[in-house]
Amino acid sequence: MLDLAARLRQLSDTDRDAIRIVQNPQFDRWLRQIIATGGCARPVHLSGWTTTSDAATGEILHHYDTRHEPGERLAVRCRNRRSTVCRPCSRLHAGDTYHLVRAGLLGGKSVPPSVRERPRLFITLTAPSFGAVHHAEERCRPRRGRGECEHGRPLSCGTVHDSADPLVGQPLCPACYDYTAHVLWHAHAGELWDRFVRGVRRHLASAAGVTQSRFPEHARLSFARVAEYQRRAAVHIHVVVRLDGPAGPDDVPPTWGTVERVTDAVRVSARQVVVCAPYSRAAGEIALRWGGEIDVRPLSSDEAAPADDAVAAYVAKYVTKGAADACAGTDYRLSSWDDIDAAAVSDHVRTLMRTCWRLGGLPEFEPLRLRAWAHCLGYRGHILTKSRAYSTTYASLRAAWTESQQSGKPSSEGTVTDGQWRYVGSGHTPGAALIAAGVAEDLEESRRLRAEARIESEIVIVDDEGNEEPFDPASWFA
Repeated sequence: MLDLAARLRQLSDTDRDAIRIVQNPQFDRWLRQIIATGGCARPVHLSGWTTTSDAATGEILHHYDTRHEPGERLAVRCRNRRSTVCRPCSRLHAGDTYHLVRAGLLGGKSVPPSVRERPRLFITLTAPSFGAVHHAEERCRPRRGRGECEHGRPLSCGTVHDSADPLVGQPLCPACYDYTAHVLWHAHAGELWDRFVRGVRRHLASAAGVTQSRFPEHARLSFARVAEYQRRAAVHIHVVVRLDGPAGPDDVPPTWGTVERVTDAVRVSARQVVVCAPYSRAAGEIALRWGGEIDVRPLSSDEAAPADDAVAAYVAKYVTKGAADACAGTDYRLSSWDDIDAAAVSDHVRTLMRTCWRLGGLPEFEPLRLRAWAHCLGYRGHILTKSRAYSTTYASLRAAWTESQQSGKPSSEGTVTDGQWRYVGSGHTPGAALIAAGVAEDLEESRRLRAEARIESEIVIVDDEGNEEPFDPASWFA
């Protein structure tokens, strides 16, 4: 008995909390809630009730009340897109993004399959150079001679950096690096994008011999774009562009709307767009443009569908990344200069944050709200944006999923639902977080095993006589 007591005293607070939860008489119901949320790391807790009754007779068909739940509350997903905050919910968000982007490429989800025959491009727009940085190649920055900058630092680097080297993306000379232009470029990236899209439409209209104001009467430019932080902590943009007729996905584009013309319009607009930052005595006059590296890849309808699937998966991969994933900031707002000093970031990123804070205190840059977005290094745009006509929406995808889960249940026609809900908290206790993490790992492993089973089921076995038949892994256990 004494040995048991001694062992209990050696347990951590997390272990004791986990034991307390497991010993609760309502643990099974609590565990079912956690499984229903996919092991969400920061679930939202709600308290309330809902009643479904017959509209004609008033008979109560179903009643639910959280008073019968553990802690008298119901846990629902936080739905945070960042994998650093909640991996289970970020995976769900990535799946929704994949289907959203894929529908705009191949059709489905209320989008006609004919969109695959439209002019489609996959574009990457980068930020310009703000100074020499280390990069991972055969040799980093080989140069003839051993020149030095005005601050006494070498202008070259002959080291072969591994892609995981923390030095990759860091400036060769921080004193030479233009941190002010970097931050202001981030702050104006949204305006650069808006002008870029208008420029593409203008060049397409000019090539077709119509005025810009009448372009919507002939064609519609649809897109889905995602922002990604590079290793140098600068944002670049991946975009899927599609040209439709004036009515959208259901309409055929005009004959002059070819892939070549859209490609030319994209390249010309990207080279010509310029935004001037507000004049400041501290920063001077700064003209902001896209970087010189512009990648434009046509998506051919002759290619196999997996090529389009790869583009959708590529976009979905980046939509779940938080600032901390890319070593480009934090996933929480900074409220003071001390928060910047305490942030677990590189010196390069910390300098960008301090630049945001310093410029944000100047009256000419106040509209940019640089201090509020210092944790994102001045970039205040959404990670994923799309035009209205590109494809479906997140809300529609989730509504369709909910409807599929309710298939086979009594129809809601002729019923009235009433309820009252309120927010009562979020997150887990230490022990609950430990159990939820285990649930998330088990669900992830189950998905992996199901995926492997699907791959194995596609294997074709050829017998001695040359006959082919699909391989069924379930036959092993028959």
